[in-house]
Amino acid sequence: MQVKYPSESVTTLTDVVLPGETNPLNNLFGGELLARMDRAASISARRHSRRICVTASVNHVAFNKAIPLGSVVTVESKVSRAFNTSMEIYIDVWIEDRESGNKTKANEAIYTFVAVDETGNPVPVPQIEPQTELEKQRFDAALRRKQLSLVLAGKMKPNDATELKALFF
Repeated sequence: MQVKYPSESVTTLTDVVLPGETNPLNNLFGGELLARMDRAASISARRHSRRICVTASVNHVAFNKAIPLGSVVTVESKVSRAFNTSMEIYIDVWIEDRESGNKTKANEAIYTFVAVDETGNPVPVPQIEPQTELEKQRFDAALRRKQLSLVLAGKMKPNDATELKALFF
């Protein structure tokens, strides 16, 4: 299987926040943003693996900034690391200033997707070769996050989590 670059999975979804998508404070519902992020991440996972992909977990979500009614929202996602059958997708959410057009990072998230065949069984995915400094940072951090998740789930012994141990020793 040929190695791929994160840039090959980039997905950008841009949309406007409408009244039916807002809470009583006239900000985008968190669940609506989660759905938008899931759609973008799903496309990134599919672009990377060229397989059917299912959401395995939402590992991290940071709602750092409210997204007001009428805002132009851009959700950008790409694969940060591929494991055997799973892919970590890093998502950045930007809002555009109505007058200047400047974009401000509002939120971010990390999702995990698994590639499956037509019967739902996991299948291998290509590995990732990060190119930019940010891609390299996210690639390295993905292994630590995976090891932490496995340790917390009881699926890996803490002594076997070499990347996590390296942070402390």
